[in-house]
Amino acid sequence: MTKNRYLHSSIVSDLKNKMVFIGGPRQVGKTTLAQYIGANNYKNYTYLNWDNREDQKIILQKKFDAESTLIIFDEIHKYKQWKNYIKGEFDKYKKKFHILVTGSARLDLYRKGGDSLMGRYHYYRLHPFSLAEILQIKPNIKILKELTFYDNKKISAKIFEDLFFFGGFPEPFIKKNQKTLRRFHNERLDRLIKEDIRDVEQVRDLSALQILVEILPEKVGSLLSLNSLREDLQVAHKTISLWMDILERFYYHFRIYPFSIKTIKSLRKEPKIYLWDWSQIQNKGSKLENMIASHLLKMSHFLRDTEGYKVELYFLRDIEGREVDFLITVNKKPWFAVEVKTLDSQPSKHLKYFVKKLNIPFAYQIIKESKIDFWQNNIRTISADKFLSGLI
Repeated sequence: MTKNRYLHSSIVSDLKNKMVFIGGPRQVGKTTLAQYIGANNYKNYTYLNWDNREDQKIILQKKFDAESTLIIFDEIHKYKQWKNYIKGEFDKYKKKFHILVTGSARLDLYRKGGDSLMGRYHYYRLHPFSLAEILQIKPNIKILKELTFYDNKKISAKIFEDLFFFGGFPEPFIKKNQKTLRRFHNERLDRLIKEDIRDVEQVRDLSALQILVEILPEKVGSLLSLNSLREDLQVAHKTISLWMDILERFYYHFRIYPFSIKTIKSLRKEPKIYLWDWSQIQNKGSKLENMIASHLLKMSHFLRDTEGYKVELYFLRDIEGREVDFLITVNKKPWFAVEVKTLDSQPSKHLKYFVKKLNIPFAYQIIKESKIDFWQNNIRTISADKFLSGLI
């Protein structure tokens, strides 16, 4: 598996003019990507991790290697004054060296107080491996145009199944070992709570937060009720809301919201929840839906972070209870809708309804079975592996 990730060329290009921040879940490959960029695109680079005491001294004393033309700051958001520190170093030395910042939290949200970093950096969100990235396919995605998929012969059913079972995080996917996967889950979640979140956020009851993390996989794909979670954990509504925000900032889960438009009467505004690591999910139907959601989010973030398009991921739901799993929009304009089914290849009635109601240009019904691809009522029913070959 190449270390040259899908964001490599975009990051290298942006570093010529601004700082680049890379956020993403713990163990998704941020450090590996940053060091790969340093080793392959710069004569000399310096890697500094705030969690390392010796590196902390170098950072605070500003004793950088004079030969380095790239400085990589890892997890520096744990330093309270990091924003002003980074701003000062960039303004002073931007002609001498480039700055790349990585972290396991939403770096673009930590801008409270002090001087804003706006205009000085580009922000990227690094996602786990996707099918196209593993196959080293570069999809030909054109905004508001139909997706282009690769022939089934080029898609390995085994790779899809491995990705489905082991998830897209590099370590368990590359090793493809169930013991490794179990240990990865335990260690990643333990460090997320007891190291990353503890170091940055003020959470009094870390044990209750850990319980929340353990029950969220059961909520995947369903409407998220904070009241229900509050009752389960016996905490205040404000507390559960804060915890959910924290977990989202640290890339444990993401929420998607119902698409709002005058032609749809929506009764409820609750979001649906999905995990960044779908391999944690036991239910196969929910796992497939989460896997598709993750791929769609990766494409949306890529098009926004690299090209500046306002691509967003929603789901569809109206007052009558009709629902479609996903809708991708550009500038709030529907681009394509996606309904995920484990087996049913007959076009969903709800999908047909919304396609007509909202004049959605393209619609796909995704099923797990391989070698399926046909049109019916302007809806394309397609195998999950083939559909994912058309994304990032």
